Amino acid sequence: MEAVQTNPERRPFSIKLWPPSKNTRIMLVERMTSNLSTPTIFTQKYGSLSKEEAEENAKQIEELAYAAANQFYEKEPDGDGSSAVQLYAKECSKLILEALKRGPVTKVREVPAISEAVLESLFDISKGPRAFIEAEEAEELLAPLKSQSNNYTKICFSNRSFGLGAAHIAEPILASIKDKLKEVDLSDFIAGRPEAEALEVMNMFSAALEDSVLKSLDLSNNALGEKGVRAFGTLLKSQRSLEELYLMNDGISEDAARAVCELVPSTQNLKVLHFHNNMTGDEGALAISEVVKRSPLLEDFRCSSTRVGSEGGVALCEALEGCVNLKKLDLRDNMFGVEAGVALSKALLKYGNLTEVYLSYLNLEDEGTIAIANALKESAPLLEVLELAGNDVTPLAVSSLAECLASMPHLSKLNLAENELKDEGVIQISKALEGHSQLKELDLNTNAVTRVGARVLAKLAVAKPGFQLLNIDGNYISDEGIDDVNEIFKKSPEKLGSLEDNDPEGGDEDEKESDQEGDGEESELESKMKNLDVEDEEE
Repeated sequence: MEAVQTNPERRPFSIKLWPPSKNTRIMLVERMTSNLSTPTIFTQKYGSLSKEEAEENAKQIEELAYAAANQFYEKEPDGDGSSAVQLYAKECSKLILEALKRGPVTKVREVPAISEAVLESLFDISKGPRAFIEAEEAEELLAPLKSQSNNYTKICFSNRSFGLGAAHIAEPILASIKDKLKEVDLSDFIAGRPEAEALEVMNMFSAALEDSVLKSLDLSNNALGEKGVRAFGTLLKSQRSLEELYLMNDGISEDAARAVCELVPSTQNLKVLHFHNNMTGDEGALAISEVVKRSPLLEDFRCSSTRVGSEGGVALCEALEGCVNLKKLDLRDNMFGVEAGVALSKALLKYGNLTEVYLSYLNLEDEGTIAIANALKESAPLLEVLELAGNDVTPLAVSSLAECLASMPHLSKLNLAENELKDEGVIQISKALEGHSQLKELDLNTNAVTRVGARVLAKLAVAKPGFQLLNIDGNYISDEGIDDVNEIFKKSPEKLGSLEDNDPEGGDEDEKESDQEGDGEESELESKMKNLDVEDEEE
């Protein structure tokens, strides 16, 4: 994209920070490619992309960010371009995070052509630092929405906290354009306001948008509680075509969950429901399960970190049995236990299109894990991401788990961290993954693995040309074992995660003894496991 030439008379400054040079833009693309494809705090949380996909995303991100910043620069009456540079950087950061949250895919996404029409469809005031917004600034910021010729179908008011003055400016504007809108993002838009003021603002926005025909609504990060949910009742009750609803980090308790169930009566078109990081509990989960039952087209369900126990977990899993189109399921960080795990296995048997499953920290234990593994073996041949970390899984469940993994040729990311697999388990897992050419990330940290298992995992990783990251930290690998692993990764050290928390003195005597037996090229345990075949059991 060519930089727009500016009028020197309009900008008399001798030092101009905008537009950036071609070399600067190329260097930024390279840096973003690295951020998307190499280990960082964000790639460890959301998963990294392949080098090819990271580069493709980085180029697209840079072009979008440049176009937005350049448009902003041209509208400035004067300046050296520093504001445009700041916007350019923040837009890149935001889009990088969005790309990581979407996660890796097995097929390269088609990159749509960037046109003025596409840029004009989104009205976004979330750029810049998180800040309060009052009447005067709202009048200026929202002015483009008043134009009769605007083509905005998506609005994002996130990251700006609206007071009553700003809400009075926004209310008639939103009411005038609501028939055009398809996507509305009101996440984090009343932060820091007194409760009474925040509730009044939410009521005003809700009334202004009543009877709009939205496909996507995001009310996340607003500390709604039951009062907040009901403040949006007018808007929620009027929606008949919603395909995406986001209620994350909203302080939704049992009563608030019941309010959601009551106020969102029409979910027959719902494909995405995200309910992450709330205080829902079992009783609240019963209410949300009713919403799920009314959502037969659901493809992406997230109910992670919601304090749901066994009773609520069973109810949710039974409700999910009717969502046969499910592609992505995230139930992490709840207190399901074995009973809910078995109930979930019955739901999993109904699916045929699963690509991502996140079931870490659910207290599944061996029994729940075996039930889920057996179900996924039958129903998830397309699975790309599987997380089962922190479930107290021992070698007793590994046979079923290995057979499950062997049936998933598209698997790109596997997380079995913080279990009790030991060398015996990880070697069976390694054997099951030998033919998986698309595997890119493998996390087996904190599994009581010693030198024996570490070497097997390292050899598995380096044998895959597209592999990106192996995490085996927090185990009991001896100093000699660390040397072995580093030697195996000597041509690609960036693919080996940190080993700072490894404990070479840890483990019981049997584990230490097994570690010592690994001094040769192959230990006795490796030799036994090398010829292990993972096959599906006949029914």
